[in-house]
Order: sequence, then structure tokens, then C-alpha cells
Amino acid sequence: MKEGAKLHEGFYLQSDVTLIARELIGKLLVTNINGQLTSGFITETEAYNGVIDKASHAYGNRRTNRTETMYKSGGRAYIYLCYGIHSLFNVVTNETGTPHAVLIRSILPYYGIPIMEERAGRKVTEKEGIGPGRVSKILGINFKQDGTDLVSGNLIWVEDHNILIDPMEISCTPRIGVGYAQEDALLKYRFVIDYKLMRNKVG
Repeated sequence: MKEGAKLHEGFYLQSDVTLIARELIGKLLVTNINGQLTSGFITETEAYNGVIDKASHAYGNRRTNRTETMYKSGGRAYIYLCYGIHSLFNVVTNETGTPHAVLIRSILPYYGIPIMEERAGRKVTEKEGIGPGRVSKILGINFKQDGTDLVSGNLIWVEDHNILIDPMEISCTPRIGVGYAQEDALLKYRFVIDYKLMRNKVG
């Protein structure tokens, strides 16, 4: 796999979580699980704006064993179990004490396809990377890896491969499945690029 530049800590410490969510589109999410290297280009993200965001696990400054990772310094993985089945992968952003996070909702599978297929139990196509539960499954991400250092660690990280994306190619919509968040459910905090367009850019 061609190496890119691993995202530095400063990227994750930016204060605008929606900006980070947008800038993560086209970046390469990489895992090295038990010596098995897999990766995919990020094609869909959702921003969660901490204590003031009713869709965030940290809304109202909620602190539990699960959410504590969100309060750490940006550049860590916040991975939680959804419905007792799916491990969902988030990138923690901002300074210590500000619980911002970006959910990775879909990827374009790139490297290690045979390994992904073994994990999925079926052939992996571009669509196999659509959906946050599928992202974690094919990349070998598990909720037990919560808190993983994305900057200096070698288990999970994000790389910049200088994929050129026109801002107009990124759709901005309300988030999915957050109807409970009342007016905050209408916030356009979801960013997505068509996976076919992304495939053409990757070559």
C-alpha cells in the first residue's frame, strides 16, 4: 500500500468539528489489526458538537464510562457499541475537556480487500463500506479499542493522500438517525461524497 502522510495532532485539535468532518472526506482510514493491514478512503462523516449538541453522547456535559474518551485531547478514537452489536468508530477532536467527535459513516475499501472479505464473510464491493457498522467490521475495529491514539499509535490512524476534492463535490445534509435530537436533528452536520466519484479520484 502506498504510504501517505499520517494526520498530525494539530489537525485533530482544530476547534470547528464540522470543518474537521468535512476535511476528513477523502482521507485514508488505516488499521493494522494483528499484523493485517487494511484501509479505505473516507466518503461520509458526521460531526457531533459536544455539550451543546442534543445528538451528542456528551450533550449537557454528560460524563460516563463510555463518554469519557470524548473529553480527552483530539486525536483519539471514540469507539462505542451500538445496539450491543455494532462497533462505531469516531475521531475525537478539539482540546482536552471539549467532547467533540466525528463519526466515520462510510469508506471506499482500498487496501487489504481479501482480509476485509474474510471479516465480512462475503465479497467486498464499494457498497460494503457504506454504513458505520460495516466500516468497523471490514477494518477490524472493535469497541475494545476505544481510546486508541490515532497520532502516535500503530493500530488505527488516518492518512492524507492529497486526493483533490472540490468543496462542491461534498454534500452537506442533516445527520442520520438522530430524530431524538429535536431541532439539532436538522443541523447539516453530515458530509458525504459519492463513492463512485471517490473511486475515480483514487484511480
